[in-house]
Amino acid sequence: MNIIEKKNVTDVLVIGAGASGAAFSWSLAEAGINVICLEQGAEVNPKNYPATKDDWEIYKQTEFHPDPNVRKLSHDYPLNNDETDIIPVMYNAIGGSTIIWMAHFPRLHPSDFKVKSLDGIAEDWPISYEKLEKYYDINDKMVGVSGLNGDTAYPKKSPRTTRPLPLGKLGNKIVKGFNNLGWHWWPSDSAIISEQYDEREECNSAGTCGIGCIRRAKASADVTYWPKALYKGAEIYENCRVREIIVGKDGLATGAEYYDENGNINFQAARIVVLACNGIGTPRLLLNSKSNLFPNGLANSSGLVGKNLMFHPVTSVTGIFDENLESFKGPPACLLYSHQFYETDSSRDFLRGFGFQITRGVGPVSTAIGNFGHEKIPWGTNHRKTFLEHYGHTITIGVHGEDLPEEHNQITLDPYLHDSDGIPAPKINYKLGDNSKSLLKYGNKRAEELLEASGAKNIITNTLAPGENGCHLMGTARMGIKNNKSVVNEYGRSHDVKNMYIIDGSVFVTAGAVNPTSTIQAFALHVADYIKNNSNNIF
Repeated sequence: MNIIEKKNVTDVLVIGAGASGAAFSWSLAEAGINVICLEQGAEVNPKNYPATKDDWEIYKQTEFHPDPNVRKLSHDYPLNNDETDIIPVMYNAIGGSTIIWMAHFPRLHPSDFKVKSLDGIAEDWPISYEKLEKYYDINDKMVGVSGLNGDTAYPKKSPRTTRPLPLGKLGNKIVKGFNNLGWHWWPSDSAIISEQYDEREECNSAGTCGIGCIRRAKASADVTYWPKALYKGAEIYENCRVREIIVGKDGLATGAEYYDENGNINFQAARIVVLACNGIGTPRLLLNSKSNLFPNGLANSSGLVGKNLMFHPVTSVTGIFDENLESFKGPPACLLYSHQFYETDSSRDFLRGFGFQITRGVGPVSTAIGNFGHEKIPWGTNHRKTFLEHYGHTITIGVHGEDLPEEHNQITLDPYLHDSDGIPAPKINYKLGDNSKSLLKYGNKRAEELLEASGAKNIITNTLAPGENGCHLMGTARMGIKNNKSVVNEYGRSHDVKNMYIIDGSVFVTAGAVNPTSTIQAFALHVADYIKNNSNNIF
């Protein structure tokens, strides 16, 4: 098959139009740097989201299902999940997984960047919280973050963009439990605006966040960064499935080969190549980009590409209350959090810690079939009675644990499974570690204690549920100072390929116990600034 070579050579080629690719592209376009982004998905028009339809919950089981093996849309690629305790969650589109994310938006703690120094495990990051603080603040302003300043679990932050999302009856109920126990809690930092902001409508508490936000209150990257990036001259080519990064005889990246929507192979030349494909897509692409110079995969002299895969293992504990708490009202995952058990405590039988993410209830269908931590309502004579005892009457506590990096947890290329263009599919090899098992067991007990203190009449504890908990993909191209212990440096620059950068969650050294998107975008802005400030030398 002939390769169609693009005539233009762009300054920067970004692969992936999700959270990191969008933030990065905007920052460079603002500076007048030519940016082209290749995205294997397509634009999703918010007007076409199913939230206004009576059967909106069904879409969570079909074309908006978080598992691409279930969704099977044309722009998805298959995953071999036979050897993993946790099924990954991801979505391919302009905006990436932020289309279906729940928009809980905490930052990492300062301690997360120096785990080895504090606790003697894993590795320290080559950058600090303080180094990223400026970019956290820029990102918050671009995204629009509802919340409240003053949380003692963090250093002082810039003012939140809009006031906190309402706690409602559910929030007021669980807060009494926290206060009875004397435990830390705080309204969530949420990438969902509670007031009109940046020509976007405020949240109307519909609770349909997981199938896209019609009002654009939820800060998916397609409604925050991309419009501004495109206005400044960035370009997106959609339905482009990249198969390989091409390198020259000098070991520098020259661009990328990709399949377009007609199955033709194209080549896009670039002076700099930037990977923003998530913690599975990035190592997949690197491992598939073999050459005489890089027989074990691109940028893999350390042997660490694909290794140290980290998720955030999550269990849930649900309390059923006599009162109707109207728990179906509002963004499901953006209520409040607790970092009471976030740091290592020598009296416990595990290292590091976990956060509590207090979540709202779900819609009637999800309640009936037992989604999102709820038990399935049995069919039969008492179905209606039991359903009404649950619907609107629940509070769910997500025990959100820190995952430790382990080399045997990794992404490899499957020798048999391929996508529709013949590119090898990723195989996920992941086993939940003993530390995580102990952490989750302890967290479940504390969650049960909290719900009892809040007045729950019945408590349902759910152990790890594969298929619902792999939404955070980290660590598979980690950053570091030494090239034999990491894939990229503190600016996301490959140790092996000097004009290639990685800006997604692959670069995380450790996982922390909070959702990573805020940090991923802050890091992408940090890398963009490095390239802008050193453009004369880099280009």
